[in-house]
Amino acid sequence: MVDPEEVAPEQERPERAAKSGRSKRKRKSGGGGRSAQYWMIVSSPDNFRKTREHGFTIQGLKSRHRRRVETMRAGDRLLYYVTGRMGFAATVTVSSPMYEDHTPVWRSARRDEDYPWRVHIRPDVILDEVDWVPAKDIAYRLDYVRKWPPEHWTLAFQGHIHSLPRADFGIIEDEISRTSRRRKALAG
Repeated sequence: MVDPEEVAPEQERPERAAKSGRSKRKRKSGGGGRSAQYWMIVSSPDNFRKTREHGFTIQGLKSRHRRRVETMRAGDRLLYYVTGRMGFAATVTVSSPMYEDHTPVWRSARRDEDYPWRVHIRPDVILDEVDWVPAKDIAYRLDYVRKWPPEHWTLAFQGHIHSLPRADFGIIEDEISRTSRRRKALAG
């Protein structure tokens, strides 16, 4: 089966921009920073739990995604989609450049995969499992999901890491924040 993450045109853009961009380098050296990038991490419940156990201070990404992770900078935003539950669970902010570390934390079906490309993160909005926002409730509002036929919207959430439009990230984060506020209000 073809991994849609590997063939989706938008997914190739960060690599092309990073390879080609003389003007991008010029802007960086000119004192102005680039805008934040927005990412979705697709995680198993177990791997999300591991990130939670580490206090949402570190995130590792699979070895085949080195070039994407190399483009991450402090200030970029990550969103967690948890497989199985098909829900959005948290948002965090990247707080370091990528580094390599092979300390076992996360698990993959591949024995040799140790999620070596890592960034430090800080938590923004983290939901308890019972409050995760169901993707099916908001997927139809996301431009990113429209690349797939409506009956196959779940293909948008396969793979490990995806670049998201800022507006889509905002829609999802608003729902996560609303759910968090509602839970806090009920708790009293």
